Amino acid sequence: MPHLTFEYSANLEDRLDMQALCAETLRAALETGVFETGAVRVRALRADAYAIADGLAENAFLDLSLRIGTGRTLEVKKAAGQSISDAVCAFCAPLFETPHFAFSFEIREIDPELSWRKNAIHPRLRKGRE
Repeated sequence: MPHLTFEYSANLEDRLDMQALCAETLRAALETGVFETGAVRVRALRADAYAIADGLAENAFLDLSLRIGTGRTLEVKKAAGQSISDAVCAFCAPLFETPHFAFSFEIREIDPELSWRKNAIHPRLRKGRE
């Protein structure tokens, strides 16, 4: 685990290449060295119904949630979060040039007692390291 989920306003569809943003976010997450390759997932979910700030049609949002397992220090989480945030903000730089864009990002730790996983990707990727 980490799972990175973007939720975004539908009006970004023509202004932001979501597939490329997901790929860039995957790259940034892996470059932190904090997460195992086979565990990282990045997805983008479009919000068709939304209301933002003063209601202007130009207003748009991009929200990123990073869910991770427990066990990392605060310093490690902050450094990884900053690296990922920096990559996303750089990718979205043209949107920040307008007064109608908002980005948010939060890291959440998953309680291992309340999480179930089964991953067939890990064995394949780990095999190459042996």
